[in-house]
Amino acid sequence: MNKIAQIFETLDYGPAPESPDPALAWLKSHGNKFGHFIDGEWTRPGKSFASENPANGKVLAQITDGTQADVEKAVKAARAAFKPWSALSGYERGKHLYAIARLVQKHSRLFAVLESLDNGKPIRESRDVDIPLVARHFYHHAGWAQHLEREFPDHVPYGVCGQIIPWNFPLLMLAWKIAPALAAGNTVVLKPAEFTSLTALLFAEIVEKASLPKGVVNIVTGMGETGAAIVNHPDVDKIAFTGSTEVGKIIRAATAGTGKGLSLELGGKSPYLVFEDADIDSAVEGLVDAIWFNQGQVCCAGSRLLVQESIEDRFIRKLKLRMSTLRVGDPLDKAIDIGALVAQVQVERVRDLMKKGVEEGGMVYEPDIELPKSGCFLRPALVTNVSPSHTLVAEEIFGPVLVAMSFRTPEEAVALANNTKYGLAATIWSENINLALDIAPKLKAGVVWINGTNSFDAAVGFGGYKESGFGREGGKEGMAAYLKPAWEQTLKAATTSAAPAKAEASTNPLDVDSTSIDRTAKMYIGGKQARPDSGYSRPVLGPNGELVGEVGEGNRKDIRNAVEAARAALSWGTATAHSRAQILYFLAENLEYRADEFARRLRAQTGESLASAHKEVAASVERLFAFAGWADKYDGAVHNPPSRAIAVAMVEPIGVIGIVAPPSRPLLGAVALIAPALAMGNPVVLVPSERSPLSATDLYQVIETSDVPAGVVNIVTGDAVSLAKTLAEHDGVDALWFAGSREASAMVEKASIGNLKQTWTTRGLTYDLADREKFEGDYFLKRATQIKNVWVPYGA
Repeated sequence: MNKIAQIFETLDYGPAPESPDPALAWLKSHGNKFGHFIDGEWTRPGKSFASENPANGKVLAQITDGTQADVEKAVKAARAAFKPWSALSGYERGKHLYAIARLVQKHSRLFAVLESLDNGKPIRESRDVDIPLVARHFYHHAGWAQHLEREFPDHVPYGVCGQIIPWNFPLLMLAWKIAPALAAGNTVVLKPAEFTSLTALLFAEIVEKASLPKGVVNIVTGMGETGAAIVNHPDVDKIAFTGSTEVGKIIRAATAGTGKGLSLELGGKSPYLVFEDADIDSAVEGLVDAIWFNQGQVCCAGSRLLVQESIEDRFIRKLKLRMSTLRVGDPLDKAIDIGALVAQVQVERVRDLMKKGVEEGGMVYEPDIELPKSGCFLRPALVTNVSPSHTLVAEEIFGPVLVAMSFRTPEEAVALANNTKYGLAATIWSENINLALDIAPKLKAGVVWINGTNSFDAAVGFGGYKESGFGREGGKEGMAAYLKPAWEQTLKAATTSAAPAKAEASTNPLDVDSTSIDRTAKMYIGGKQARPDSGYSRPVLGPNGELVGEVGEGNRKDIRNAVEAARAALSWGTATAHSRAQILYFLAENLEYRADEFARRLRAQTGESLASAHKEVAASVERLFAFAGWADKYDGAVHNPPSRAIAVAMVEPIGVIGIVAPPSRPLLGAVALIAPALAMGNPVVLVPSERSPLSATDLYQVIETSDVPAGVVNIVTGDAVSLAKTLAEHDGVDALWFAGSREASAMVEKASIGNLKQTWTTRGLTYDLADREKFEGDYFLKRATQIKNVWVPYGA
């Protein structure tokens, strides 16, 4: 037998080393010690920490630990550069981004080697995945820079963007954030992860070579305190963070009430669904990429294997066989599958979780693979005999560990897949395209891959649902994350209008006119009128202090009941858009039929003229018509990434939306907020105007006669701020819109961190919801929806 035949018989791999010399020479040219890159200049190195090669523990360089003063200097430079940079034409900014893309390509080998030295990922991943995607993002956003005015009319950049990136994809995460920020006209202060700062510092040299104006990009290295200084800096206008959910919640709390833009791309525990009709060999190979790519240190790693029971044994056997052939070793060896974890602390964290998993009954399989004698290496692991509540199933491990469970039916597969606090990504393997496309919309994840995994492109948005964060990176929605409506810059502080004078008798709950029939308005929960749990009511007073009526005093239990009813009505989001449109039209028609009655009620509560009250009713009817019209028109897109696949961007409802209406315009204020939410398929819990709630309680009489399904609209009256706090803290509420004071808005945003619900608050500013131009379109539609990108491969 000749040698070639022997090679094909054994399939043994010899070493294929990549030389580290050019990267080490670059480090040496800097004396293996780095300061910050601020205002186009390199600062002198300060107090530093070591950046080590996780494959062997050797120190690569000393990195300066940024101080509050360093962050102050960087933000000041970014602020000074913002006005001239944003004043450039999109074409001029695009040329700079294009230059960066070309320079990244020119130095791609150096970037790839440096990334693998610093991070520990295999060189073929850095070389063939990370760096080409970095260049792709700058090319893609060079085009966006030139076309922003056409695609985002009347939008402006935020200003200074603080960006904090993780260690698992150091340069790629930098590109995901810097490219759209610069294209939009923002300036940047970026902090790389302390474990992996080197490619960000090399990128700073690229910025110099591309002749980017000074101060547009500033790189400040450091530990967590440096990142906190950026987050808390009062002159930073937007924060973009990728990292753990725990830190994401801290940042959400820190930015509450500040008005800063915020996008969070956080953790995940992504399901990998394999149906019985799948190509098993392909699914096994895809799973290798899903969980052992970058040593499992991927936020969207397919770490939960869900395989149909009928093929479970065969699939697990094949998977174990494939695991035994994986190669673990030197990241600079091009024949290696799994490199080093980023640091010893991460190795210990994975080991601790595995120990806990075994204590809970998990059975661990690790192939008999020889590991290097030093460095941060772990064998790939498969854990079986687990349940949905098992620690290794519920918690993000961020290491080369796969947990496996089985399912019998597609319905059970969806239930298991969605049984997580996360919602970043999911994978479906099936040869039945009908089944795959039926399952994909049911998965609560921002990205779904069909018969493939870990596909990324600059033209396709990436981001999560639930505690995986909010906002998108890449695609049009990622570009939108760095822009805001120009009119938001002109908002004025709301003037607090005097509340109706309270009659002395109103303080006594028993002191009601005994000659009149009690017409206390009930709440509306689950399609039925409901008395308040408190057993108390509150008076509604007219402009002169006269008693107009009473409403129930809602409490925590009323909110709980309303949220439960709303969650039971989530099927509203799967109704056809045409059906939702018809119901909203019907609602508008019935409201118009009772216009005189509603106008008189408005006049009694607010003291406005009857003519003015009629205008508010007419505007409310028109707003319902407007969003009925949007219901079947605000839809997604089909992206064409540079691969044999399409990515279908599906517009989906967020879920249950809590809405606290403004005190003024009691009818229009409520309708202007619930109409876009309903049009997009979200059930709502409405807290009406605290001062004038009777227009909203009258509205449920219209709702009852307009074919609105039970639970789609729920109304709880009472103290707006206390009820808002309860809604903010409730994990069954997916988003919260609040109109109120700056202090109360900050409270709502901070109280929402439990499940990282999306919030919109007025922050004590005047939002004139009667303005059709601003609020009859996508301003609220995009807040009532989230984008799911479904990747569908094609071709034989």
